[in-house]
Amino acid sequence: MSLATLWIVSPVYRDVESFLILRREILALLAPRLGISFRRIEFVVVDDSGGLDSEMKHLRDEASVNVVEPPFNLGHQRALVYALRTLVDRIDDEDFVVTLDADGEDRPEDLPRLLAPLERELANTRRVALALRTKRRESLSFRVLYFFYRLLFRLLTGVVVRSGNFAAFRGWLVHRLLFHPHFDLCYSSTFISLNLTIDFVPAERGIRYAGVSRMSYAKLLMHGVRMLLPFTDRIAIRALVGLSTVFTASALLYLAGGAGRYFLEAPIPSGVMTALIYVMVLCPLAVGNVIVLFAAFTQARGTSLKNLERESH
Repeated sequence: MSLATLWIVSPVYRDVESFLILRREILALLAPRLGISFRRIEFVVVDDSGGLDSEMKHLRDEASVNVVEPPFNLGHQRALVYALRTLVDRIDDEDFVVTLDADGEDRPEDLPRLLAPLERELANTRRVALALRTKRRESLSFRVLYFFYRLLFRLLTGVVVRSGNFAAFRGWLVHRLLFHPHFDLCYSSTFISLNLTIDFVPAERGIRYAGVSRMSYAKLLMHGVRMLLPFTDRIAIRALVGLSTVFTASALLYLAGGAGRYFLEAPIPSGVMTALIYVMVLCPLAVGNVIVLFAAFTQARGTSLKNLERESH
C-alpha cells in the first residue's frame, strides 16, 4: 500500500507572516514522518483577500505551497470549503487532510494527536477528528458572551459545538461529503450536524504568532449565527415543540382561570387573564417568525454561493 499525501489547508487573510511560521513549525514537527507515514506534505493557502494581498507573492514561489484564490472574501470557514472543492481532483480517497487557522491559535503540536484516530483505522476513510477546545486565552467579556452563546446554542439545537476549523479527515470525505449544501452555510458545525463518526481531541487554543486579529464582535456574532444554520431543521422542531408547550399550558391556565372565576368566584386578576391571551397569540407568531427567518437566511446564503467553485474556473 503506497503512502498517502498529507494536505494542510489554511485560510489566510492578510496574515502571510503567521502562515510562514506555522508552515515552518509543521515541517519541523512532521519531517521525521516523511517516507514513513506520509509520502509528502502539501500546504494549501486560501487567499481570502480575493487577490488583494500583495504578500501572497512570497508564497507562490514555494514548491510545496498551493495558493488558491477565491474571487472575493468568503470568510475563513467558507474559504476552506472553496479550497477543498477546488482541489478535489488532486486529493485521493486515502490522503489525509488537515484544516486549521494560520495564525497559530490552532497549535501545530496538537497535529499528531489529531491524526492519531485516523491512523489507527487506516481502512476507515469516513472518520473525522475535531479539536475540542479545552482552554481559551480570551478577555473576560468574550468568555461571558461565549458562555451565553453556548447556552443558547444548546437550547436551540440540543448539542454543543466546541470545535472550530482545526479538523482532520481522509480524502474520501472531500469527494463524498464536502459538496453537501450544509458546507455552504458553515464548515465547522456541519460535521456535527451530519452525524459523522467523530473523535474529539482535546486541544488548547494557542497564541497568535504575529499581527492582530481582524475578527470584530460584529463578525463573531455573524459567525455564531452561521454556525446555527446547518441545524435549521432541529431549531424549527425544538421551537415548535417548546412554543406549543407554552401555548398549551397558557390555554389550560386560561381555561382553569375562567372556570375558577365563573364557578368558584375566585379573585383572579383580569391582567393575568389578558396576559395569558397575549401569550397564546404570540406563540404561533414566534414559531412562524423563527422558521421563516432561518429558512430565508439559509436559502439566501446557500443560493448565493451555489456552484461558486465551478464558476470561478
